[in-house]
Order: sequence, then structure tokens, then C-alpha cells
Amino acid sequence: MRIDRSLWPPILDCVNPLITVDRVSYQYRSPSGSWAATERPRPALREISLEIEEGEFVAILGANGSGKSTLARHLNALLLPDQGQVTIAGLDTRDARSRPEIRRTVGLVFQRPEDQIVATLVSHDVAFGPENLGLPPAEIRVRVEAALRAVDLWDDRDRPPHMLSAGQMQRLALAGVLATRPRCIVFDEATTMLDPAGRRAACRLMMDLHREGYTVITITHLMEESLDADRIIVLREGTIAIDGAPEQVFRTPGLLQELGLDLPPVVKLGNTLQARVLALPGGLLSLAALVEALDALPHRKAGDVQAPTLAPGSNAQSAGAIIEASGLGHTYMQNTPFARRALRNTQLSVNRGETHGLIGATGSGKSTLLQHLNGLLRPQEGTVRIGLHDLADPNVDIPAVRRMAGLVFQMPEVQIFEQYVGDEIAYGPRLAGLRDESLRERVRWAMELVGLDFKGFKDRLTFAISGGEKRKVALASTLALRPELLLLDEPTAGLDPASRRELLGRLKQLQHEGMTLVLSSHQMEDVAALAQRVTVMSEGTTTLHGTTAEVFGQGDALRSWNLEQPFATQVADALTGKGWGLPPGIVDERQLVGALEDCLRPAA
Repeated sequence: MRIDRSLWPPILDCVNPLITVDRVSYQYRSPSGSWAATERPRPALREISLEIEEGEFVAILGANGSGKSTLARHLNALLLPDQGQVTIAGLDTRDARSRPEIRRTVGLVFQRPEDQIVATLVSHDVAFGPENLGLPPAEIRVRVEAALRAVDLWDDRDRPPHMLSAGQMQRLALAGVLATRPRCIVFDEATTMLDPAGRRAACRLMMDLHREGYTVITITHLMEESLDADRIIVLREGTIAIDGAPEQVFRTPGLLQELGLDLPPVVKLGNTLQARVLALPGGLLSLAALVEALDALPHRKAGDVQAPTLAPGSNAQSAGAIIEASGLGHTYMQNTPFARRALRNTQLSVNRGETHGLIGATGSGKSTLLQHLNGLLRPQEGTVRIGLHDLADPNVDIPAVRRMAGLVFQMPEVQIFEQYVGDEIAYGPRLAGLRDESLRERVRWAMELVGLDFKGFKDRLTFAISGGEKRKVALASTLALRPELLLLDEPTAGLDPASRRELLGRLKQLQHEGMTLVLSSHQMEDVAALAQRVTVMSEGTTTLHGTTAEVFGQGDALRSWNLEQPFATQVADALTGKGWGLPPGIVDERQLVGALEDCLRPAA
């Protein structure tokens, strides 16, 4: 992604502050306008006040349900405060006559991109905003092309949006906002579904906009994305808990952990090394700075001693393959002008009791492959076998396949349809015949397994919970059926750091209990933490298979597929390139710290 500076001129007419939030409180209500008898009012924002200056780059952090998205929707008058006042460039959001100008001033890229995609073709969707501004056709065409090129979707301009991957839809939503050229852009978890290269490009785009004078507000759970911000605001239960510069905020790891957050990987690793083996300088906020500081310390080179060999990770006890896909091919909208090849000659083998990682760039076919593994899609080409079920057989028992293989979608909203959380999780077990106390205990078990308090959440309205909480509900509703095989499509996307750690711990528990997991993720650390083996997908085909260490050791190849290594592997590779005698196969911080201790320890 890039900004053509001749098409996006810098902002000149500054008003300070651009945004003022004055003692704002807000509380969600049920669709009928009142609370259900079982639902206690839960304020999403409580007496919150802040100012954002023209041209600032602000990162808003907070645990799931802390009020981040609710605050974002107040900034362009999609929500209006119950109490208090929001003014944008001097205009009150409660004044209906001011709202068109407010929405031209503040553009919002939603957490769920489908909510702002309205047209049947990509280019038409991006043109929708400029058309509503009454711009001449020639100007609209210039803006559409510039916006689509900025998000790398120009070649997809004539495709229907619903045929895009989740990550591509997020980029399309961003292009639609860019085309209106607002003075402020709010990114609400806009990188959640992007591959590593896409996330880096999106962050570069934010910095380009910031340098050109635009006000940029990013809401994120990826702590490293806040490092370049001028200012970080941390919310807790609808109030401001922290407001300061990144270097100040990241000096308080205990408070961040208390708030359900964490340090960026580079800061966390630096703190761990300072505490255990050495005194590194403070303020190391990039991989390059950390590697340079480490390399300046006395250390043993590769030829000084034989590099230790890492102890192998735990291997699943294989009882034969539970998944076998061979020569799998799939084309969406086959035999139409919009046909798109999603899979070609795809191969996959997963052993019973194994955790298998699927990685690949946005649009590489991961979700399409997962949907073949529980019969949502049937093979057009090749074969898929799940246990004893041949999915190419027209008489296969699909309900039995889906009881055996539970799928948690990339976007949990598409599989939630009940009004209350408890009813949503109980739906599958109720259909399976569970009743009364057995049903209640199954729901309680599934909720507690994903970190949802049974009493606190069972009567919550599903529409009023956060995106991360919806992800937990979708996972719990699948686990409530106790499948033998669990298929997870981006399971930690949208989760705050504490919830992510908790969920990874729960999945490890399921591993120990013998459940087979297939995990698709853009978070390489998640894959490294869980998977014994990894398959890489690119442009609809499987390009690399191997153990987790073998695959993540292929740094150049991964980068060529718009992927990246886990952070610990990146550090290890950078130091190895400088002659350090580190062992191969480092994929997590624990392994890295142990290896660095060996290299930094004086020779006997």
C-alpha cells in the first residue's frame, strides 16, 4: 500500500483540537429500545473525556469490551452520547445538520468490513462515497484508481466484493474511506484479517497519512502496531486508564497486564533479557535496534563452540491420518464471467491427535480449504477424506462429518444468530438431544473453556458484546458439540492479548486431551506455540510442508509468499547472520532466551 502524494495533498486548514470528547457516557440497548428483564445495563462508555489534535497519530488500546469500537463510532456520529458531548472540528455530533460534514471529516474503517461494503463491484463500492459527495465523474475516477492502487486492489476492480477474502474486504473498506479523503481516518481493528505483509503495508500507509498531516486513529490489539503512534490511550470498562507516549506506556508492564494487554514483542524480549542475562539500554522499540544492542555485547561466535541442539518439541502420538486431501481443486462461481480459482492441486495430511498449522497470504485459499474439511464445500476436483468419510461420495453422511469436525469461522458474526449468549451456545447440544441440567452443564463447560464467565455472560445480548467476545461465543458453541476434530480459522483475531494467551492455553489443554486441531492463522507466534507441523499455501496451492521449525526456518521463502517468521526466529536469524552461534530451529522466546544465555556466558 502506498500514498501517491500528488493525489493526496497535505491538510492545510487545521482546527485544534480536531476532536473533543467531553464527559461522554453511552449504554447499548436491545433492538426494542429497552433492556430485557435478564440483562443488566452495562455502560459501554462512562464519563470519558479526551482531545485529539489535528495531525496526531493516536493508538487506542484496551481489552475486549473496554469500549474502543463504541468510542470510534462516536467520532463520526454513528452513535450519539447518552450524556456529554462530542465535537468534530467544532461541530456537535448531536446536531443532525452537521452530521454530513462530520462524516466527511472523520472516515471510519470498520472492524467488520462487510458492514460498509454496499456495491456489487469493487470499483463501484469505492466510488460510492465520492458520488455521494457530488464530485464530477473525472474526479471520481481519479480517486477510485488512487485508492484501489493504495490498497493493492486495482487488479480486482471488476470483481464482486463477496468473492474477496476477508483480508481483501478489509482493504476494500479502507479504499472506500480513502476515496472520500477525510481529514481523520479511524482504523477499527483494520489489520485483523491481513497477512503479515498486508499488516506492514497498512501500518506504512497510516504513517504516510500521518506525515501528510492527516489525523490517524488506530484501534488495535497488536501491541507492535502502536509503537509508531504519537500517543497511546488505553481504555478500561469505558474509561481512560492510561494516556501517554509509547515509551511512557510501555514502562508499566504490570499495569498493562492488569488491563488485559501486553508489551510489544521487542519490548517484552528486551525486558526479559535485561532481567535474566544482561543490561541492555532502554527504549529499544524495533528489531534492528534490539539486534544492534545485542551484537555490541561480548558473545561467542559460531566457530567458538559447537552450537547446542534444541530439544525437539512434543510430537503428537499419531494413530493414522484423520484428514487426507489430495489434488483438491475449487473454483468459485464456476462457468461464469466471475469465476475465480481458489484451490488447485491442494494436498493436506493431518494425523489424529496432531495440531496442524495452515499459513498463507490473504486470499491464498486457507479458508476455502478449511470449509472442505467439514463438508461446507464439496470437492470439485480431487478427494477429501475425514476419518472414514469420503466427501467426494455423493452419499456421504454430511451431518456426521460436521459432528466430527467442528468449524469456527474467520468471522464469528456469521455463525451467531440467537439473541442471548447462553442460547447460542446451547443451540447445537439442544439439537443433539441434551436437556435441562445436562444441557446447562455442557454450556457452562464450553463457556468456561474459552474464558467466558457463565453467570456473567449467559444472559448477555449477542449483538451488544465486543468482536473478541463474539469470537469466544462462536468457539464455545462449536466446542459444546465436543467434536473430535476442531477447525479454527483465525481463532485469535480480534482478541486482546490476555484473551489470546488464555485461548492458546485452552487449546493446549484440548491438545493434551487428544483433540485434533487444524489452525489457520496470520499470527505466526500462535502457530509456533501450538502446531507440530505446518503447511504453507500460496495462490490456492500448498507450497511447503514440514515441522514447525523446518517451515519457519525458511525465512526467504516465507517472505516471498508475503509471510514472516515468528519474532523470536527473526531475532535469531538476524544474529546468526552476524556470526552468532545459535542453534537452528528457534521459534519462540523461551528457546531464544536460552540460546542467548549460552552465547553470552563466558567460556569455561
